[in-house]
Amino acid sequence: MTSARLAAARVLLSVATSRDTLACALERERAPLADPRDRALCGEIATGALRWRNELDALMAAASRRAVEDIDEIPRAILRLGIYQLRHLDRVPAHAVVHESVEIARTLGAPNAAGFVNAVLRQTIRKAPDQTLPPRPATNDPLSVQIAYLSVTLSHPAWLIERWLRRYTFEQVERWCEFNNAASFVTVRSLGRIPHHTLLERIRLEEVAADIAPFVADAIRLPAGALGTISAALRDEMFVQDEGAQIVARVAGVKPGERVLDLCAAPGGKTLVFATDLGFSQHPERSQLVACDHRLARVRLLRQSLLRSNLAVPILRLDARARLPFGAVFDCVMLDAPCSGLGTLRRDPDLKWTRAAEDLPGLVADEDRMIARAAEAVRPGGRLVYATCSSEPEENGLVVDRFLSTHPEFSRRPADADCAAASPLLNDLGEMASLPFRDTLDAFFAAVLVRRKAA
Repeated sequence: MTSARLAAARVLLSVATSRDTLACALERERAPLADPRDRALCGEIATGALRWRNELDALMAAASRRAVEDIDEIPRAILRLGIYQLRHLDRVPAHAVVHESVEIARTLGAPNAAGFVNAVLRQTIRKAPDQTLPPRPATNDPLSVQIAYLSVTLSHPAWLIERWLRRYTFEQVERWCEFNNAASFVTVRSLGRIPHHTLLERIRLEEVAADIAPFVADAIRLPAGALGTISAALRDEMFVQDEGAQIVARVAGVKPGERVLDLCAAPGGKTLVFATDLGFSQHPERSQLVACDHRLARVRLLRQSLLRSNLAVPILRLDARARLPFGAVFDCVMLDAPCSGLGTLRRDPDLKWTRAAEDLPGLVADEDRMIARAAEAVRPGGRLVYATCSSEPEENGLVVDRFLSTHPEFSRRPADADCAAASPLLNDLGEMASLPFRDTLDAFFAAVLVRRKAA
């Protein structure tokens, strides 16, 4: 039995009991793995098992002839990992998957489940999986058939599929699901100690097929899995940040000499973009940049990112839902609001199963409070950028609509006025709204709201 597969089982168990996000569980469980190949395998199969959970559960139910919810937590996690490897990986022999899955059951203190795990995996190998899963619907099939295929065969929560099908065509939602289920490329930027073109050259010298990202000129796109092959010294010169998040930061249109407030700033990627655009590292006296977050762990993460970049940016711990300790003095306030994260399911597949429709009203209430507080720090003539990584209108345009209905001193400005890269991503109101099926980016949203100058 490899320690990588045992660590992956522990990751799934931790996520299933709601103790951890996938990212936190992977960070903890991979730390003791000395071999980079084991760390990579652990991440691949744990992430894959969460990505394809509904598909794997359908195959598990068919092979076991039991409802998945009736299977105990430990064998359920082990079977998800085992079926994922049988279904989606081809470099591990089937008999090895079965043997190691049985050994993991014993190691995790469930010896009575070992025989059940063995039987279910062997039955999965014997059965034709595609006969178990809902087929792709024909043109005239009803909505229920479309939902079954997209939610089970393409492994997304049915409640979210129903929402997307109200706004987009079946083919668009299908492409969105396929995007979310694919291994993600990685986008990085320089921490600022070396120019981005030098970083790109050094990455290519390590024989990694890196290229300039399609939307952001100083972002670098790496193939899936390539980050772990880059030397530690070179990785220390880069910051991993989704290209959509970098576009959001550029939508702010920050310029040298401005005062900028970055609320909800952790892990710090947007703060780094602002520092670059302000010329902060060369001339910190010409501009002002303040970064904030609420939870202590997030503040520590933010501080760590800025220290890596040698940026002496003031960091405040504050709750953006409460009154801010500033007057209306900032040229630009960025509110990247805590949200459902439903736009980033490719990167965070655990959110498919930990988010529910019932979560949205509470999140929206907080977002309404935060945008109102953030507005109080914008000077006349300044701008507020409201952003999320959500795909859902309640957290995006509807928050902006409600804010504008009670704050007539603000008005929308098209996002491409400050960021040419946003031009192909604009909706009818001039808001940046990336769509995975159209843009091959996660779903990000940003609206630029300008405060009227004093008469």
